Amino acid sequence: MLFLVFLILGVSLIVFIISHTVPSDPVLANLSQRNMDNKEMVDAFRAKWGLDKPLAVQYAIYLGALVKGDLGLSIRTQRPVSMDLAQYFPATMELAIFAMLLAVVFGIFFGVISAIKRNTGLDRLIRGMSVLGASVPSFWLALMVLLLFYVVLGIAPGPGRLGPRFSAPHAVTGFFVVDALLAGDLSTAKDALAHLVLPGMVLAAFTMGLITRTTRSSLLEILSQDYIRTARAKGLAEREVITRHALGNALIPVVTVIGLGFGNLLGGMVLVETIFAWPGIGRYAYQAARNLDFPAIIGVSILIAVNYVIINLIVDILYGVLDPRVRYE
Repeated sequence: MLFLVFLILGVSLIVFIISHTVPSDPVLANLSQRNMDNKEMVDAFRAKWGLDKPLAVQYAIYLGALVKGDLGLSIRTQRPVSMDLAQYFPATMELAIFAMLLAVVFGIFFGVISAIKRNTGLDRLIRGMSVLGASVPSFWLALMVLLLFYVVLGIAPGPGRLGPRFSAPHAVTGFFVVDALLAGDLSTAKDALAHLVLPGMVLAAFTMGLITRTTRSSLLEILSQDYIRTARAKGLAEREVITRHALGNALIPVVTVIGLGFGNLLGGMVLVETIFAWPGIGRYAYQAARNLDFPAIIGVSILIAVNYVIINLIVDILYGVLDPRVRYE
């Protein structure tokens, strides 16, 4: 946490340089062709957003505002970036949590089954599915599941967070499912949950594959330890050996994968959110990149970096929860 400040400064500097050196011009991305022909309009736009100043001066101005907690104004929305992030982040977090729940539950389950049924047909099937899930591009999988379950079969709702017959519940947490349940609106909560399924499956596929493979390899290593053979020699049932003695120790590397996977979900939703018209940080970042909205691009990058730091801190704490020996080192 002490290095968080330096991380934010480093991320802001790197993203600022990269975004300002791409071969494109924010003026072309944000002004119409008619306004582009008006030199006064172009000069006024550059002056308003500080684009007429040297790059070092632009960054110094941005850094001065960042130190005060000001992420600047979005060129595209004309609103404070912090306000935009507060509006779009709950949608991304709700989808990421749902996807991670799917990935963790099914990933650990399949990993345990694969380890127990080692070198059997079921083991090979699960390993093949895990490799496939970790290899298929998310944007292609998103298009395929949307085509199959929404267009062809018609058993899943389309893009968006809610159907056209429903309105957003009163915002308490920003999570539509939770807010609808708090309001006692079960039909809206059910519809919001249904809209989470397809994008959640797509996002969970990659992380679930990694969790499955990590759980399998870690559990196989633990099952070869002497204390496991001792537990079996005492006559304990195999289920008890797995759940009480082996699984807890095997989950330590799995927790690392879960933490990194959750960070990746929060930072890698651009294409999936765009395909599913999900009004989250990923879609906001995509629109910001299209319009070369520098303050928004840097703001999203800083938010993702902070998320990674917090997630890694939680993972470090969970090490001590899963293995008490870690707390004494």
